[in-house]
Amino acid sequence: MEDQSGSIAHELVARTRREVAETADAIRSHRFLTHLRARDVPRERLRALAGEQYAIVSSDRRSFAQLAARFPSGLGGEFFLDLAGSEGLALDKLRGLAGWLGLTDDDLRAHELHPGAQAYPAFVAWLALNGSRAEVVLAFLANLAAWGENCGQVAAALREAYGAGDDAVAFFEFFANPPEDFESRALDVLGEGLAAGDSPMLARRATRLLQAYELSFWDALSEGL
Repeated sequence: MEDQSGSIAHELVARTRREVAETADAIRSHRFLTHLRARDVPRERLRALAGEQYAIVSSDRRSFAQLAARFPSGLGGEFFLDLAGSEGLALDKLRGLAGWLGLTDDDLRAHELHPGAQAYPAFVAWLALNGSRAEVVLAFLANLAAWGENCGQVAAALREAYGAGDDAVAFFEFFANPPEDFESRALDVLGEGLAAGDSPMLARRATRLLQAYELSFWDALSEGL
C-alpha cells in the first residue's frame, strides 16, 4: 500500500506541475525580474520587497507551526516543524537585505502591505487551518520550484546590477537552494496523506490557487514600474 501511495503521489505531482506550468512560466519570466536586471527598480521598491517578505515569512512560519500541531503523528509533524524552522532562518537572513537597504526591524514591521502581495500568505494561513496534508504539500512542491528559481534570479540581479554583497542576497540564495531531501520528504508526506484519504482534487485546486497568488506577489511588486 505504501509503494502504491508513493506512485500515486509522483503521478499527482507530475500532473499538477503540468497544469500550473503556464503560471509558473509567467512567474519565472516576470517583468519585475527584467526591471531588476536593468536596474530600473528604485530603492524604495526594494525596501517594499523586504517589508512584504518580512510579513510573508513571519506568517508562513506560524502557519507551518500550526500544521505541525494539526498533524503531529506520522511524517507530517516533523516535516512541517522543519519548515517552520526554515522560515525562522529565512527571517534572520532577511535582516541582511534590510540592513543593506537601511531598514530596521521596526521599519519592516511598519511597512504598509500591498494586498496583492499578501494574498499568498493569507492562503497559506487558510490552508494551515483548513487544508489537508496533501493540499499543503502538493501546493508547495509545485510552487517552491518557481519561487526558488526567481530567488536565484533576484540574487544575481542584485549582485550584478546593484552591487549587493553576500549578506544582502543571503535571503534569496537561501530559498534558491532548498535542502536536497526536501522533495523526497514532501513526496512521502503527500503519499501518507493520500493513503489516509486526502482529496487529490482539492490538492490540485490548492496548488492552482497558491501558484496564482505567487504570481500576484510579483505583479504587486511591479505595479507602476
